[in-house]
Amino acid sequence: MVQPRVIGAEHIQDAYQRGRIVFEVFSDDIVTDLAFETAARLGIRLTDGPLEKPAVVKTDGAKALMRGLYRSSSRWVNPHKNSPRRQIQRFSKLALVGTGGVGANIAHLAAMQNMADEIMLIDIVPGIAAAIAMDLNHASGITRTSTRCFGSEELVQVAGADVIVVSAGIARRPGMTRADLIDVNKRVIHVTAEAIRTSAPDAIVIVVTNPLDEMTLEMLKVTQFPRERVLGMAGTLDSSRFRNSLANAAGVFPADVEAMTIGSHGDEMTPIPSLARIKGMPLERFLTEVQIEACVKDAVTGGGQVVALKKSGSATVAPAHGVVEMLDHIRGARVGPVPATVMLLGEYGVHDIVLGVPAHLGKSGLVEVEELNITATERHNLHAAAEAVRKRLE
Repeated sequence: MVQPRVIGAEHIQDAYQRGRIVFEVFSDDIVTDLAFETAARLGIRLTDGPLEKPAVVKTDGAKALMRGLYRSSSRWVNPHKNSPRRQIQRFSKLALVGTGGVGANIAHLAAMQNMADEIMLIDIVPGIAAAIAMDLNHASGITRTSTRCFGSEELVQVAGADVIVVSAGIARRPGMTRADLIDVNKRVIHVTAEAIRTSAPDAIVIVVTNPLDEMTLEMLKVTQFPRERVLGMAGTLDSSRFRNSLANAAGVFPADVEAMTIGSHGDEMTPIPSLARIKGMPLERFLTEVQIEACVKDAVTGGGQVVALKKSGSATVAPAHGVVEMLDHIRGARVGPVPATVMLLGEYGVHDIVLGVPAHLGKSGLVEVEELNITATERHNLHAAAEAVRKRLE
């Protein structure tokens, strides 16, 4: 007896990425509630199958040969060239508060992707934001991007931004934990949040300033924005470090690895080995338990390793890519769950604390939190991370 097919959100997302607008559902299929919601959100129509197949057009061999030869010529242009069906948004204005290594790299990547009409860089150091903006505009003569960059020392320039990325604050030095930065960077976040609340009341805010979880919560408190519009960037970076470590240990490319890290952005971060896959197979097919534990530790300490080598300052390139990944999800260039730090209201059994979890993002910010089927140990670690963040704030 043939088992009924269970259609989940991941099948709908795969169809969306393939450019399909109709998904065929047979009478024996079981469609999950999340699949229905995902289809409605992505604009995919669920249709009863089987659908009638188009009749095969028969052509004589000589005509088929002529067509084949013509299509192989340099003059032929495909009249039905595939175009992406997803609606990719181009931001009107992207504001970056803090133009150190992370902010400058975000500006560069965003300009290269042409994802905004305008990028406003803001930094309290006189001239630095304007200098980076000018440098990026000079590069546009080569890149041909239509994005224009501007620099300022005034926080009121966040006005009109669709998304505001905040990376301003003091970076870690060797021997410091992210928690050591709470007091000094809390003041920076409060000033910035007040400016955002008054000048850009409709913006989505992405916090990068460390300690990430605590500063995201401070941004929420001061702006008084709904949780959907205040996010933290940590899980994308931590997950990337975890995937890189697993790939190195298994001797494969990072593209062969799917893995996610949730929880706190610090010592209590929670990589999820149980759901990680290498070439679509469980980690145990490639790595021993000792190797997997080493990869988990490497992901947790990855940021500290960079700080120890740099002596002054922390990672800049990978965090910038993490932010751009979130921006791509917000504007519809990517779909599916992405780790983001959000206020939890009961998801995973956690209440009233911000923590990194898989989230679906859209033009309004957070769309929904996706609850993974994680092990009891992984769930315990996630709860421990929540309590650690709560304790540090107290």
